[in-house]
Amino acid sequence: MTLDWTNIILAVLTLIGGCGWIVNHRKYRQEVRSLQADNRQKDMNLSKDYVTEWRTYIAEPLQREVNELRQEVAELRYAIQRISDCAHRAKCPVLEQLQRQPEGE
Repeated sequence: MTLDWTNIILAVLTLIGGCGWIVNHRKYRQEVRSLQADNRQKDMNLSKDYVTEWRTYIAEPLQREVNELRQEVAELRYAIQRISDCAHRAKCPVLEQLQRQPEGE
């Protein structure tokens, strides 16, 4: 009879240990999923911060500079088109400089 009780007690302890492992395993998986979700959220926030900083410090200043360059090119184009109307075009140093070939060509 002692052997039977020992087997029963061992079986009950094994069952309790197995249930504990299953509960702990589920809890562990749930914690891992929660940490993964937190990391995804942090990555999204970091990405948003990166995009905001990129726009602020790179894209917007570049856009302003491009717009300024467009304005300067438009003014230069207008000035070049007006050279033919200038009374001093025969001895115009600006026209001479524009007509020179860049070195290496």
